[in-house]
Amino acid sequence: MTTPTTPGPVPASIDLDLGGRTALVTGAAGGIGRACALRLVTAGAKVRAVDRDAEGLEALAARGAGLAGSIEPLVLDLTDLEAAEQAATGTDILVNNAGLQLVRPIEQFPPEVFHTVLTVMLEAPFRLIRGSLPHMYGQGWGRIVNISSVHGLRASAYKSAYVAAKHGLEGLSKTAALEGAPHGVTSNCVSPGYVRTPLVERQIADQAAAHGIPRERVLAEVLLKDSALKRLVEPSEVAEAVAYLCTPQASFITGTSLALDGGWTAH
Repeated sequence: MTTPTTPGPVPASIDLDLGGRTALVTGAAGGIGRACALRLVTAGAKVRAVDRDAEGLEALAARGAGLAGSIEPLVLDLTDLEAAEQAATGTDILVNNAGLQLVRPIEQFPPEVFHTVLTVMLEAPFRLIRGSLPHMYGQGWGRIVNISSVHGLRASAYKSAYVAAKHGLEGLSKTAALEGAPHGVTSNCVSPGYVRTPLVERQIADQAAAHGIPRERVLAEVLLKDSALKRLVEPSEVAEAVAYLCTPQASFITGTSLALDGGWTAH
């Protein structure tokens, strides 16, 4: 039986040719962003890999060397909204993934952190979409994939900023879908449950402190409590969902949210 800490199965890659396409992936230095960047490069895309972690981007570029596409590292802090919008110019595929998390009760949540979370996870995606649409509209094709979360569909205590940002991202994605449809541009969310990433590892530590319980109990009794499948999602599984939304077969899918939540929202 799979335990919460056992890696899940590695999904088979879907058939996808993105030769000649330019993709931009935010938060590309690690976790879901890294998996998405490598998946799109494998499919032949030129990937503009955006992150503020220069060393992580360098490692990503080395990992992507020799694959079908190429990686263009771009060190960028997404709180620089003007630079974010400019970075999206000429993008065929946009993957809004970058995020951050802080677990605190609302009355103890630092307002400046709330502001930063909303800037990086909602306002920056708006600016990136805004920067990418002229090119997408001009060619009559584009794919916007927003990495949301089960927390874009459901709320959890102590995550006011993250939940607010992800709920907002879901709405932004739907609006982009309605506006983009006449221009051949789709916009969707991929909304995973807890993914095996450094961000989730930090969440486990924060939740352990907030609840006063060991890390092992946080995983079983808090993070995976409402999930029918008792394991973490693998970044590669999220990347395959992103890749699928870029295929010709997914051209009629827009304005929706693809939940990779192990049955959480089935309740």
